[in-house]
Amino acid sequence: MKLDNRLMAIADLVRKDTIFADIGTDHAYLPVYLVEKGIIKKGVAADLRVGPLENARDAVVSYGYSEQIELRLSDGLDNFKENEAHEIAVAGMGGLLISSFIERTHWLKNENIHLILQPMTHVEELRKTLFDNKFIIDKEVVAKDGDKLYIILSCYYYSDETAYTDLDLIVGKLPHNNDDLSKEYLSKIYNKYKKKLDALKKADKECKELEELVGELKQWQQ
Repeated sequence: MKLDNRLMAIADLVRKDTIFADIGTDHAYLPVYLVEKGIIKKGVAADLRVGPLENARDAVVSYGYSEQIELRLSDGLDNFKENEAHEIAVAGMGGLLISSFIERTHWLKNENIHLILQPMTHVEELRKTLFDNKFIIDKEVVAKDGDKLYIILSCYYYSDETAYTDLDLIVGKLPHNNDDLSKEYLSKIYNKYKKKLDALKKADKECKELEELVGELKQWQQ
């Protein structure tokens, strides 16, 4: 099994010798790869729709991992019980949808559970949901496929309040990274907010907060 850069970045964060759940599995490439490489003991490939789950079944059967990878129809983590998996990836969905899974799945508040989240949108809102529900983000990585950048969050429940600023929600842990993709992602963020500021200035409108934010973001530009 060969993974694209996005899935490979997720796989690299998975802890060894764990039971792994892949939420929104689609073709089950990620659990198949993790079993093939001996990284996980067992996997659960879950999806909301029957079609993608059948695609997952084809991959699991063709690679001969029917004993190691269970297929499950589930809306997020609704059809999972506590302690069924301690390594959970939710990838390729909007940040608001991932946030809703976290807020309604109370058993995720367990310090032994590792969440690997790859939002396609609304990453700021997802970070806020994590912080407000006492999760910490211990690592963020950026993957690139073609011209598209993807951000992946590694998270644990911490049980203590996490203090954060608006800037923390926007840039996360990326400024602490020293790699080209993180720098490229930070440039993308800067350009997004700079464009908003320029539009306001063109309309002769002032926004001191946005101007200050753009100034803070500028420090990470090369």
